Amino acid sequence: MPEQKPWDGTTGGGAISGAGAGGAMDLAMDEGTTLEKTPGGPEGTGPAGKPRSLWSDAWRDLRRNPVFIISGLIILFLVIISIWPSLIATQDPLDCDLARAQEGSRPGHPFGFDGQGCDVYTRTVYGARTSVTVGVLSTLGVSLLGGVLGGLAGFFGGVWDAVLSRITDVFFGIPVVLGGLVFLSVVTSSTVWPVIGFIVLLGWPQIARIARGSVITAKQNDYVQAARALGASNSRMMLRHIAPNAVAPVIVVATIALGTYISLEATLSYLGVGLKPPAVSWGIDISAASQYVRNAPHMLLWPAGALAVTVLAFIMLGDAVRDALDPKLR
Repeated sequence: MPEQKPWDGTTGGGAISGAGAGGAMDLAMDEGTTLEKTPGGPEGTGPAGKPRSLWSDAWRDLRRNPVFIISGLIILFLVIISIWPSLIATQDPLDCDLARAQEGSRPGHPFGFDGQGCDVYTRTVYGARTSVTVGVLSTLGVSLLGGVLGGLAGFFGGVWDAVLSRITDVFFGIPVVLGGLVFLSVVTSSTVWPVIGFIVLLGWPQIARIARGSVITAKQNDYVQAARALGASNSRMMLRHIAPNAVAPVIVVATIALGTYISLEATLSYLGVGLKPPAVSWGIDISAASQYVRNAPHMLLWPAGALAVTVLAFIMLGDAVRDALDPKLR
């Protein structure tokens, strides 16, 4: 019987198998090293192959959206001139000269003068401060009040949910402009705070309903049920698990509504119950210019154009945010 030689790993089928196993191990090690060095993983993952969140995906889509870029630049410009209007307007918006009333454009006064002899360009620039202030503060107030009340109603349900639903039905039945005429007609202040308070008072039910529905949907997810089974408190479930996943629809609606609130302030000021002189507002200037629209159309053109561009910019921003945060549109 021939003597069997010990296998030395250099010949025969064992050698092929050993080479194959060793090659597979080397290939796996090479692939592992390559994955570690790769800055980005496959589609849907971030650095080191970690899955991207909804917010990172949304930010990536927003940066590639020209609508978001254009509207964002317009809004950034409006915010800057709202904080520092003297950067592009060196005159006083209340410095008027009746001798120049209704005059057209001239050097140093590109938009002409209004019926009181005030510089239309300066008043248009300073009017952005009022509109942006009312829009931003009203949106924050509406989002906080409506988001908290709607979120609590959706989470706890029961009597609290039923009562809040009936209250929102009552507020939805109040016409906004008519409510403003009644509410603000008794206010003598010329500041923005009564207008902001009125918008928050009538605007929160819409956000409350959005937040309620979003929370009801989020609390039915498996990770919330798992947290409840592990003994997580209500506050922890709301803050750590439900709120981050239910806030996206509220942000979208609030962003779009911001432009509506700016338009509402201008409407109320136009009707004489919003901001009142000596406050500077696009609505006040549009109301004053409507009497001279045939003789001096420039008085109406510039504040109305600025209002239209501002409202359109915020609506475009809201549409872009909605497209980025809605998973169904991906």
